[in-house]
Order: sequence, then C-alpha cells, then structure tokens
Amino acid sequence: MNANKQESWLPLVLVAFASFIITLDATFMNVSISQLILDLNTSLSTIHLIISFYTLTTASLMLIASKLQDIIGKKKIFMLGALIYGIGAIIAALSQNSAMLFIGWSLLEGIGGALMTPAIISIIIGTYDKNRRTFALAFASAIGGIAAAIGPMFGGFVTTFLSWRFGFAFELAVIIIIFAFSKNIKNFKPQSGKTNFDIIGGIFSIFTLVLLVLGVLELKKNVLLSIVLFIISIIMLRLFISYEMKLKASGAIPLVDMGIFKNNNLLAGMAIRFIAMIAMMGCLFAVSVFLQGALKFNAFDTGINLIPATGGVLISALLAERLSRIYSHKILMSVGFVLAIIGAIILRFQFGLHVSFLDIAPGLFLLGIGLGLVIALGIDISIKGMDEESQSTASGLLTTSQTLGSSIGTAVIGCILIIGATAGIADAVDIYVPDANQTQFEVGTGNYLEKLGNLNESSILSQDVKAKIANIVLADAMKMVMDFTAILLLIGLILTHAIDNRRVIGRRIRRLRTERLNGPKVRLDRQKLSKDRK
Repeated sequence: MNANKQESWLPLVLVAFASFIITLDATFMNVSISQLILDLNTSLSTIHLIISFYTLTTASLMLIASKLQDIIGKKKIFMLGALIYGIGAIIAALSQNSAMLFIGWSLLEGIGGALMTPAIISIIIGTYDKNRRTFALAFASAIGGIAAAIGPMFGGFVTTFLSWRFGFAFELAVIIIIFAFSKNIKNFKPQSGKTNFDIIGGIFSIFTLVLLVLGVLELKKNVLLSIVLFIISIIMLRLFISYEMKLKASGAIPLVDMGIFKNNNLLAGMAIRFIAMIAMMGCLFAVSVFLQGALKFNAFDTGINLIPATGGVLISALLAERLSRIYSHKILMSVGFVLAIIGAIILRFQFGLHVSFLDIAPGLFLLGIGLGLVIALGIDISIKGMDEESQSTASGLLTTSQTLGSSIGTAVIGCILIIGATAGIADAVDIYVPDANQTQFEVGTGNYLEKLGNLNESSILSQDVKAKIANIVLADAMKMVMDFTAILLLIGLILTHAIDNRRVIGRRIRRLRTERLNGPKVRLDRQKLSKDRK
C-alpha cells in the first residue's frame, strides 16, 4: 500500500461525508411531515409511502451495488452513486408536488445511497490497514451516529426557520465537496469481470424486497392484497435462493454465495440489526406523527423532543468500541436490548392529552442508548474472522438488513399507528358527539388525521373537537406502537444468545498477553535509548 495514501485521512473524511448525508436523509424529514403535507398538498399516507420507499430503494439495490463495486471498481461505483444522489437532491429541493419528491428523494437519492453505502466500507478497508482500519471504521460509524442524532434537530431547524428544501440543498453541497476532492480517493482495480454479474439473481432480490414492503404498506388498506404480496415475496425469495445455489454449483459466480450463511454470527448480526432498525426508525416516525398531529408541534419543537433518542444513539456509538474492550459484544448487545425494552415500556404510559418533554425524554433516551449499542456493535461481531473476499458480500448483506429494517420499521409501525388511529376514531367521536351522525364525524376526523390538522375546509365537526379526538386516538395508537416495539425488542434480546464470542474474546486475550509480555521489553529499550543519548 502507498505510504502517503495510508497517512492521509482525507479519503476517510470524504466517504464519511457520504455516510453522514445518507444517514441524515433517513431521519431529518420525519420532523417535517406536517409541513410537507401543507407545502405539497398531500396526505400523511403519501408521506408515509415516500419515507418508506427511500430506504426500500436503498435496501433493494444494496446487494447489486456490492457486486458492482467488484466489477466496475469501488471508487467508480461510489462516484456514480454520488452523481445520482446529487441529481436526486436537486429534484427533491425543487419539488412542487409529492410525485417530484418521490422521484428525487425516494428513487434517485435511494439509488445513489445504495451505490455509495457498500463502497464506503470497502474503500475504508482497502485504504487503511490494522489499527488505522479499526479507527477508520469506528470513525465512519460514529459519523453515521452523529447524523442520526442531529437529523431531527437539523430537519426541525431548516424546516421551521428556512425550508425543508434547504436540507436537500445541504446534501447537494456535500456531494459537490466530494467531487471536488475525489482525486484523493484511491483507485481500486475491479476484482471480477462483467460476465460475472448475476442479473437474474439481482432481479429476484429486488422484487423480493419491494413486494415485502408493499405488502406491509397495504396492511392499512387491503389485508387480502397484503397477504397475496407476502406470499409472492416468499416465493420470490425461495426462487432466489434456489437460483443462487444452482449458479454456484455450475461454477458461476452468484450474487450471494449462500455458503456465507454458515457463519452464525453473520446471521445473528443481520437479524439483530434488522430488528434494531425497525424499532428505531419506526418509533422516530410514530413519535414525530404524534407530536405534530396530536400536540401541533412545529418541526423545530419536534426535533428538540427527539434529542433524547438520537442523543442516546450518538453516546452509544462513541462508547461502544471502548466498552467492547472490557465486556463481550454479546453482553453489551443484550444490555442494549434490555435498556431499549425498558424505554419502550416507559413510553407506553406517557402519551396522552398533556405530554411534555420531561414525560417522554427518559423513555426515548433509554430506547436510543440501548439500540445504539446494538447497532454500533452489530457489524463488528458479524464480519470478524471472515476472509477479505467474503467481507464485501457480508458488508452488503449487513447494510441491506439494516436499510431494509429502516424501511420496514417506518412501514410497519407507521401502519400500526394509522390502523390504531383509524380504529379508535369511532370510539373517540362517540365521547364528544354521541347523538350525531357518526359516519359524517368519522370522515371529518379521518381527513383531519391524514392532513395532521392542516385543513381549511369547514365541516360538521369543529376544529377544536377534531383536535381533541385526534389527540385521543393517536395516544391510543402510540400504546399499540410501543407494545409492538417491546415484543420486537424481546425477540432481538433472545437472538443475542446466538452470538459466538469465542473468536472475539480469544483475540482480546492474545492482545492483552502480547501487551503484557512486550511491556518490560519496551521499558528496557527506552532506558537503553536514554543512556545512548547521554
């Protein structure tokens, strides 16, 4: 490796910038839901769809992007992703309706993020070695944690005092900086030929994930169609696995070598990160909807109230590597899930007619710091012990599971929130207007919820009564959300028992033993050098 390149941290800074805006993109718009509905004249369901599809697009293309970096080259695929991402940022910033926002953000930025994300890890691994690589990976992870932490605050600030469009303009500025200094990123030779690209496997993987998320999104409208989509998704997954195994047996190179799943830590890591991201992104979306829909908070106030959760994630990201030197990954991730479960249980009882920052802060902080530990250590425990050839595929699988978890989280918990609110409208209306035309009132309240109170038309149901009803039904729906989250996190806690710590602990013991044995020698060498100088 070129020594000068190894000594420069600029490539790390550039790819960390990319990681920063990709993570920021997944969090900063949650606090802007109410303003988006107003500016683009759309509804909560449409914004829910757009947010879910951003991470879905990224997740569905992640495996393909991981393979393309071996065929085209890590730097080339990274820069291509940056270009597409930048074009998407321009369209999103100029959006005049929900369709433009969907194309710019959900599709183009999603594609760009998918191309860049696997290349970020690969570029770091290929540029740095040994302790520098460990530091670089930890730094990139911390930057992602910072982006997740400040995302709601950033989105709240720009939306309240400027416009949510400035968030996409900021991302475009970062892309321009990446292009300006891109010559400092090392060029990597392709490791495979173009004939090795598994097109059919790629198509199977895309359809499997897209149908899965569409099935989730349909739950709130058409349960039968949702079940059909789930069944087709399972069939597509089975066909994908069979095709990949046959391709491997024939001597060709599959998109995913199914043999990699013999690594129990990889399987456990994927499942655990998937669950953690469902809980994290789903809860951030649900809490944002409650604060804006029930309490009428603006974007900035919403961002402020989410700081305990995102701050907890950041603290965990910064402390995880240091704590892992003392305690095993298995113990730390188990503790993380326990803290997150306690946080979800506390939050279950906090949503009501009158909610303050101090009411939800403890629960959000425990949820954030717990899930932060799980997410920060998930990659490390999964790829340690793998050969370099398998690390690229493993990285793609891990990022796919994490990003798919973000999409499923927003979709599933968003659906639970909307279903719970819709089901509770009739009961809430009955409290305030027991003798009136129930259907008419329910329609009016449903429209109010879909617009998060941004209605100008008059209706038989007064604005004040609709606001009270919205508060009641959203508070009840939040209890359902937290119940689901706690059960999901309990499953994650059980999965931590599948983690094998032996390799990690063995390396830690060998390092400590080496440091202990080399300690006297280092001191003698220093004493000898001191005498020689005299």
